Amino acid sequence: MHCTDCGVPDNISRSGVLFIKREQLQEELHYQSLEELEQLLQKKILNRADSSKVLAKTSSQRGFYPPEQLWNLVKNQDLLELIASNSFTTHFQPIIDLQKNDEIFAYECLLRPQWKGQSVPPFKLFEFARETNLHNYLDQKARESSIVSGSKQQVPSNVKLFINFLPSSIYNPEYCLQHTFKIVRENDILPDQLVFEVVESEKIHDIDHLESIFKTYKKSGMQVALDDVGAGYSTLAVLEKLQPDFVKIDRDYISHCDTSLEKQLFLKSVINVATKLNIKVLAEGIERKEEFQFCRDIGIHYGQGYYIGKPSPEIMAPIMSV
Repeated sequence: MHCTDCGVPDNISRSGVLFIKREQLQEELHYQSLEELEQLLQKKILNRADSSKVLAKTSSQRGFYPPEQLWNLVKNQDLLELIASNSFTTHFQPIIDLQKNDEIFAYECLLRPQWKGQSVPPFKLFEFARETNLHNYLDQKARESSIVSGSKQQVPSNVKLFINFLPSSIYNPEYCLQHTFKIVRENDILPDQLVFEVVESEKIHDIDHLESIFKTYKKSGMQVALDDVGAGYSTLAVLEKLQPDFVKIDRDYISHCDTSLEKQLFLKSVINVATKLNIKVLAEGIERKEEFQFCRDIGIHYGQGYYIGKPSPEIMAPIMSV
C-alpha cells in the first residue's frame, strides 16, 4: 500500500530551480520569483503541443507533477501554504433531539480555514485540494482538527460529534483510518461518541467501497451517517446495504416542508424506510419555527439548522424559542 499522496504538501520556494522532464531529457531553469516561475511554466510547457508528455517540479518539491497541476499550485500558493500549515479551526453546530425535550444530542464539526487573518470558504479549499491531489491530506487533517477540537471543548461523553469525511480520500479503510483512530486514542475521546458522515459535496460512486469504510468505522466502535439523503441514496436497497446509523435529510427537502405536500410525502417515505432498518433520521437546514415543528410532529428524530443554532468556535446551547 503506497500513501505518498497523503504526505505533507511541499511548499514552493519563491526562488529556485524548475526541473522539466521530457522522456529521457531533463531541463533545469532558474527563477527568482513566483511570477517568473509562472512565466517559465507558461512559455516552456503549457503553450507547447507536447505538454501532456511533460512532468515538472521545483527544487523544493520531492516529486514531479503534471504541468497543469504544478501551475495550479503556483497560482494558488496561499491555499497550498494554508493546507501545509494546517491553518484551520473547527466550529460546532448543535444537533438536538426533537423527540426528547429538544435536548442536545450532538454537535457537527465544521472546518473553518483561516489564512492571514481572513476566512477561506471550505468548498474553495477542498476544490483546490482535489485539483492538486491534496484532498487525502486535507481530509485527514480536517478529521484530526475536529477530534482534537472536540476534546479541548470537553464535550460531554453523552453528546456525540459528527465528523465529515471524503470516501475518495480513503483508499484502504483498514490502513488509511489508522491515523484517525490514533488521534481518537490520544485525545481521550470515546469511540462511540463519534459519528463519521459522508460529506454532501461528494457523490457516491462506489457503494462497495463506502460499505467497507462504514464497516471499518463500526468495527472500531464508531457510528456512521449518510448525508444528502434525497439525491438517490434513500432507497431501501442502498440503505440496507450500507446500514448507516443515521441518515441526514438535505436542507432542500426541509426548507418550507410545512407547506409543500411533495416534500412532506418524501420526508414520510424516508422515515418509513429508516424505521424498517432501525436507522435514525436527522433533518438539517431547519431555519424556521414552522419547519422545526413539522419535523418534530412527523417523528424525525434529530434536528439541525440556524433556527436551532449556528456554528460557533465553542460549543453552545440551542438558541431557538419554540
